[in-house]
Amino acid sequence: MLVLILGLALFLGVHSTRIFADGWRTQMVARMGPLPWKGLYAVVSIASFIVIVWGFRMARRDTLVLYATPPWTVHVTALLMVLAMILFVAAYIPRNWFKAKFHHPQVLSVKTWAVAHLLSNGEAANVVLFVAFLLWAALSFRAARQRDRANNTVYAPANAIGTSIAVAAGLVAWSVFALLLHGPLIGVRPLGY
Repeated sequence: MLVLILGLALFLGVHSTRIFADGWRTQMVARMGPLPWKGLYAVVSIASFIVIVWGFRMARRDTLVLYATPPWTVHVTALLMVLAMILFVAAYIPRNWFKAKFHHPQVLSVKTWAVAHLLSNGEAANVVLFVAFLLWAALSFRAARQRDRANNTVYAPANAIGTSIAVAAGLVAWSVFALLLHGPLIGVRPLGY
């Protein structure tokens, strides 16, 4: 469990600079330059993500069950994950309703992903992982909305094409991950396929 917590601390710590140290981050980007900063950010993110995966796999072997979940929660999780995938891709598709409405759909995707998995996973390793990401996403969303208000950020209005592309891309991403990749990568086949 300690390796998982270390990975989470590193990964979420790096991803929290805009929440807790935005001024420092701005100074570092100015001092290093945008590309070296992004490179360092990417290297630390990838390395800490690997530590999370490694720690999670180790922690899952002998983890304590904190709460039991009814079998139907797997289906609720699958439905919420459809929404999470749509929100995730919506961050990269211009002029869609999700971005126009929520401004930061990728962070909402993380919140939805975490809640969905907490509904159907009551083992300690799962709870530590998903609660950590849920707390981070809540703080990140709040900080991003505060920056938007402070900077008077205006988001492009949505149109049907952007929204349709976001929904279609999210459905494809969900299908590929849930049906093909989740089992081999995570070790769990969410829908039994």
